[in-house]
Amino acid sequence: MIEDKQRWNKKYLVSPMPKESSDILINSLHYAHKGRALDIACGMGRNTHYLADNGFSVDAVDLSDYALKQVRQADNINKIETDLDSYVFEEDRYELILKINYLDRRMFPHIIKALKKGGIFICETFVKTPTIQGYHNPTNPDFHLNLDELPQAFRKLEILLYEEKDEINLRGEKVRVASFVGRK
Repeated sequence: MIEDKQRWNKKYLVSPMPKESSDILINSLHYAHKGRALDIACGMGRNTHYLADNGFSVDAVDLSDYALKQVRQADNINKIETDLDSYVFEEDRYELILKINYLDRRMFPHIIKALKKGGIFICETFVKTPTIQGYHNPTNPDFHLNLDELPQAFRKLEILLYEEKDEINLRGEKVRVASFVGRK
């Protein structure tokens, strides 16, 4: 855990990070009822702040103490510094769960259980691409989804949106991204 924390702290210090809220969150927030939200791997809080500003009480979870220090102090933001490998999801707790650019497949069944009836799960992360010139692929493919993986993994949810598309990341690399919104 300490090695992971140091690695993520360094990444937040030296790597370019998005500053604006995720488009998928902005465009899908209307599906969710106001209440409690969980921002998994919240980073420096760009999406946590958006949720808090839109009436949610947010549990902002991340391993990086550096990143969490960038999340503003607010009555409706609960910062939780923890190793996500051991994070315990409370059942039927959240109206909205958000997971952007972070993948841990072991969380999938826990996310479904943590949603309240009618709760919304919003996820966007990278997809493995065939070895095609010009696409950025991970050094560890476990951190990228397979094609059409999210609809299969979350088939217990009503799928409100699913798409895979090409984007350019902050380093100017072409990447494939999966966007998913589902309702319990």
